[in-house]
Amino acid sequence: MMDKRPVSLKQQADKLHVDGDLDAARPLYIKYLALNPQDAGAWTNYGILLRKSKLYDAAVLAQRRAYALAKDDGVMNNNFANVLSDIGCNEEAIALREALLAIQPDSPEQIALIGRALRIDGKLDEARARLETAITQYPDDAELRMQLAFTELTAGNYARGFRLYQARWEQSDIRAPKVPKPRWNGDDLTGKTILVFSEQGFGDCILFTRFMPWLQSLGAKVILHAKPPIASLVSQAHGVDQIISDLSDLPAFDVWTSMMDVPMFAFEAGADIPAPTKLTLPDHAVTRAKIATKNHQDAFKIAVVWSGSATYKGNDFRKFDHREILRLAAIDGVQCFSLYKGPFLDDFRTDGTAAFAIDLGSTDHDFADSAAVMAEMDLVITMDTAIAHIAGSLDLPVWNLLHWDGFWLYGPDGDRTPWYPCMRLIRQPKPRDWDSVFDVVTRDLAPLVAAKKG
Repeated sequence: MMDKRPVSLKQQADKLHVDGDLDAARPLYIKYLALNPQDAGAWTNYGILLRKSKLYDAAVLAQRRAYALAKDDGVMNNNFANVLSDIGCNEEAIALREALLAIQPDSPEQIALIGRALRIDGKLDEARARLETAITQYPDDAELRMQLAFTELTAGNYARGFRLYQARWEQSDIRAPKVPKPRWNGDDLTGKTILVFSEQGFGDCILFTRFMPWLQSLGAKVILHAKPPIASLVSQAHGVDQIISDLSDLPAFDVWTSMMDVPMFAFEAGADIPAPTKLTLPDHAVTRAKIATKNHQDAFKIAVVWSGSATYKGNDFRKFDHREILRLAAIDGVQCFSLYKGPFLDDFRTDGTAAFAIDLGSTDHDFADSAAVMAEMDLVITMDTAIAHIAGSLDLPVWNLLHWDGFWLYGPDGDRTPWYPCMRLIRQPKPRDWDSVFDVVTRDLAPLVAAKKG
């Protein structure tokens, strides 16, 4: 017999939530919670919805209420800790995870998250000790080894870090290519052809192409896979015999490797950090850039990128508000150029900021166009995205604005990185504090602009 009982507000909200209809679920949760403010489960589910909606402050408040109602519930601890980690409240998140471990001691995932939080807070020795102890207990846990890898890489222990980074192959989001040839295991490459597959983002490809000369020095012919948006930039990279972008028609080769595995072998062999990748600017891109900037030769020209890919899960916090451009444009003699392309352009245009930063990014055909524009600039100001790696490889003046959870490449502190000698790092002093970052940017920019004006 069909169940005729009415479906409660909470049941309706939960179903819509599970089905992914967050906008429809939200008002039902609000109505239910007004009537049932002591329901910890409803508060935590609503907090999860808010987190998915990127409403982080409200999500923290909802999870705090859930936790206050059910402090001994592991689900509440975990959900609260997750959103606290999102916004950089690592000490409080660690305390919650420690409490959860007291309830559920067999939880390597919680130890991995504690290790991650310690690393982000710059407590590398504590993170290493905690993770290494856990790995002896859970040697098959890939995430523990991944977090230890990031800890070692952040500390500059590259040989060990990249070796531990092999754990990524055990995780669901990384897949080995399906090719009828073996994966290179470090054996002699003399007289062999090796196909190097790109992996992860465009910036990673730019970053790690620098290892191709080392690979070639082993006696190999190197075929590099580079996706179309960056293929022309690396077309004449040192150490590369052939570039391919289309994987549907592979050339003959003997073994393959991932671009992000080559550093492991190089550092284990005693190599130093190689010089950045040599990039090529196509003539058509150079011509376009010169035409686009010709009316502003007397200005101090700044290329600005305020966001990376909107689909990258960490982008919410590594990007900064495009309206920060107005602080740059307020300095007499500055002309900004926007290199961002993506969904956030709508707000950039509708709120008027576009009048102060000429939009060249939305008409770029590929990263070569962006690179050519940067070569015409006095300065590049960017958050950490592929543009930072391109500017660093071109040896251009670049200020890389880092949020509190920076890429391992930049270490735990300091304003320089050995990977890109021309790059200045300007870090958030505390989570989500872009105001302080731009205080430094505008303070240090003013004398540079004045010097050009003479």
